[in-house]
Amino acid sequence: MEIISQFRDGVLYIKLSGDIDHHSAKSVRGDVDSLIRKNNPVELELDLSAVEFMDSSGLGLVLGRYKKQTDTGGKMRIINPTRRVLQILQLAGVEKIIKIERMRQV
Repeated sequence: MEIISQFRDGVLYIKLSGDIDHHSAKSVRGDVDSLIRKNNPVELELDLSAVEFMDSSGLGLVLGRYKKQTDTGGKMRIINPTRRVLQILQLAGVEKIIKIERMRQV
């Protein structure tokens, strides 16, 4: 699992790549939480364009970061999920609480 992050103008952009499963979720959660604490973003953008597989641990990771972000008054959105990940998010009803956007990649 690779994590790329960038913080600018109150927005923390995090791109995850690889699989988010019970093996990787704990360390990814710790890394993402550390970035959130360090930057205290107004908005968190979670880019899932390079995530090919996500199980219930991945859903927990996403929903937990959403709770962390909104508990401090921040916002969160998911951008560019792969088709497979989008299907999982939709089946779980995540799009009803977290904005999911398809953005043109540069």
